[in-house]
Amino acid sequence: MSSSTVIGACPLDCPDTCSMLISVEDGKVTGVRGNPDHPITRGRLCVKMNDYEKRVYHSDRVLTPLRRSGPKGSGQFEPIGWDEALTEIAARWKKIIAEDSAKAIMPCSYLGTEGIINGLNVGDAFFNRMGATVAERTFCDSGACTAYAMTIGDSAAVDPESVVHSKYIILWANNMLATNSHMWPIVTEARKRGAKLVVIDPVRTAVAKAADWHIAPRPGTDGALALGLMNLLIGEDLLDQAYIDDHTLGFDELKERAADYPVEKVADITGLSVDDITALAREYAEAHAPLIRIGVAIERHAGGGQTVRAIACLPALVGAWRHPGGGLLQLPIWAFPVNWGNLMRPDLYPDDPQVVNLWNLGDALTGNLPGRGPIKSLMVYNSNPAITVPEQDKLLTGLMREDLFTVVSDHFITDTAKYADIVLPATTQVEQEDIMFSWGHMYLSYNNRAIDPIGEAVPNTELFRRLAAAMGFDDDPYFTRSDEEMIAEALLWDNPVLEGITLEALKEKGFIRLNLAQPDAYAPHAEGKFHTPSGKCEFRAAAAAVGNFVVPLFRQGHDAHQSGEAVDPLPHYIPPRESPQTNPELAARFPLNLISPKSNPFLSSSFGNMERQLSYSKGVRLYVSPADATPRGISDGQQVRVFNDRGSFNAMVSVTDDLRTGVVSAPVGFWRDEDHRNTVHAVTSSVTADLGQAPTFSDVLVEIEAVHAAE
Repeated sequence: MSSSTVIGACPLDCPDTCSMLISVEDGKVTGVRGNPDHPITRGRLCVKMNDYEKRVYHSDRVLTPLRRSGPKGSGQFEPIGWDEALTEIAARWKKIIAEDSAKAIMPCSYLGTEGIINGLNVGDAFFNRMGATVAERTFCDSGACTAYAMTIGDSAAVDPESVVHSKYIILWANNMLATNSHMWPIVTEARKRGAKLVVIDPVRTAVAKAADWHIAPRPGTDGALALGLMNLLIGEDLLDQAYIDDHTLGFDELKERAADYPVEKVADITGLSVDDITALAREYAEAHAPLIRIGVAIERHAGGGQTVRAIACLPALVGAWRHPGGGLLQLPIWAFPVNWGNLMRPDLYPDDPQVVNLWNLGDALTGNLPGRGPIKSLMVYNSNPAITVPEQDKLLTGLMREDLFTVVSDHFITDTAKYADIVLPATTQVEQEDIMFSWGHMYLSYNNRAIDPIGEAVPNTELFRRLAAAMGFDDDPYFTRSDEEMIAEALLWDNPVLEGITLEALKEKGFIRLNLAQPDAYAPHAEGKFHTPSGKCEFRAAAAAVGNFVVPLFRQGHDAHQSGEAVDPLPHYIPPRESPQTNPELAARFPLNLISPKSNPFLSSSFGNMERQLSYSKGVRLYVSPADATPRGISDGQQVRVFNDRGSFNAMVSVTDDLRTGVVSAPVGFWRDEDHRNTVHAVTSSVTADLGQAPTFSDVLVEIEAVHAAE
């Protein structure tokens, strides 16, 4: 038997982008473990990935093209060959284009794999050439990115490795131990050097329990808290006035705006004490290199964008940007010179595109989106919308349409694939080549293919080469490029951050740090130099004049989607749409705020069918405070129905003191069970937030009731 170790990179949509060592014996993967040489991931893989070989060889894997043989939703299929599948897909699409136009065909994809060539943008050029409906993908961080870019520009700003130099760390809506666990040792080292750790989260999460101070505001009120801190910093002159004068824009207007948020008003909005808010402002201002690390959850309510606008202003007020480890840590992805235009090819799209946000897919498939034409075909890859899209009942109704031709490429018959007409087999990460950015550190990574594809599975790159040939697009050499050619064109190699880095060296080592200042010297905004129109931190954002827009990263390369109306150029507080404080009439029927964080063993719905990960998850749970459980006659371990006007799902209750009264929590990622009961997204709303068309996962009111054995 021959044996080897191949260096790969984790494909998950996670900030950590772990380097992996893949053990191969006689052409078969026998183990996947962390690479101990990687400075960030340090040889550890999380529970999702540390038995990845079981996913590769799972008995339920789709390994040949399939055609539906039973009713939609039944999951009944028969195997067919690739030629037959491609011929049927092309024929159906050409018929739809002739009868309805290409806009009646819609892709549905996200980050089921995070590789640059197989991930978010792999199908964009193909569907742009076709003229299909443009899928706006804003599930994750689009509102935060929009607000962040409006304030400081597209800058990585903080190197996570430099955080060891911070003396005050605020994790704001970030459960680092669950969603960014490889940064925890860095935070731990900072604490050993004297840093204080503060966690701001409505839930007492694992990281909140480990912190020095946990602050629990009401869901969706973080923006008011940030503005209240701003008011105190200005009112008590806890400012770095020289930094403000030299490197910011709009301070006088910001000062006037902050005056609208006195600490007593903010305490009333957030449910926090005046003393706590005041102490937080003073400690933040007085610390050396204070850092705020925001999580994706910060944007998931009506005013999520303006919340990030307010938070992004705080570091400049106290001069935190002067020091390595100080400032605001959002997405280091901004440091990677990805050749987005080459991946997306917006130039291929004809004039007047039809745009549908995937958050509104249920409405699109049921004909409830005004001004949009009908969708007659859906192509799903890197995604499982039946589990991840809100208003689940509406979406499933759309997927049941007999006139909707649905194609799904995946590893398994997911909840979405059950409704497909054609299912295509996709490779796992160990069966494909890719190059990887990171949104949690400064290391470029390479995933070397460890084994040949199993069965008839193909990478996404090969899938779209085959579809392009079937549709007659292979007259353009762009659509016949090999994976090697695509990888070579994936980055802007003349960018200074890639100086000295070669593909050959990257393939051999598996990861290389971008050519940036070392962590102990990385402070790119110590003297301003922000990536904004003014070159300053813009308290008054020039970008606000163009209206509510989505940064092109979240679309298929087209010009930013705009509402046409200018937004307020100064940060302000937008209250939640659904809360007892802002919507008492709705709260009279549905009095509980539901938040839906990621489930630790899953990544969205990935691994929701894997035995070991399911065993870690402890099943579908609803976490409820004793003060909310007792009046309803609900006890720990009891089955409950969680419901509102949009739908319902069942869960087992865990009664805990980790939640504020009036707040319940249900992790996402579970698949629908054998009885076809819904999941948490049956009750979430398809309404978007204030900036970036961001989702509103955590702006939801529900009620709960016991489910008795007879039911």
